[in-house]
Amino acid sequence: MIEATAKEEKALLECYRRLFKESTPSGDFDKLVEEATINEDGKKEIPFRDYEIAEDVFHNIVKETMSSFKIVKYRQRMFSNAVYLGCSPNFKKS
Repeated sequence: MIEATAKEEKALLECYRRLFKESTPSGDFDKLVEEATINEDGKKEIPFRDYEIAEDVFHNIVKETMSSFKIVKYRQRMFSNAVYLGCSPNFKKS
């Protein structure tokens, strides 16, 4: 398993901040993490399914974040998969 670098971890958090800010309803990702409940496994449960974002906006934010944090090309797939499979907002239904 490939570990994320410190820069990639910062980029991931910033990406989630941007995604939730642009979602409906608009959300503060840091506040969601802070107020998250802890499940029986000791993990935080963030209510990310309560938020929606347009698919094109989502993809643009992911690309812009990778660019601004200079995520190297061969690590971009890993980064985008982490965002898609993580606690990102749902896509809006058309």
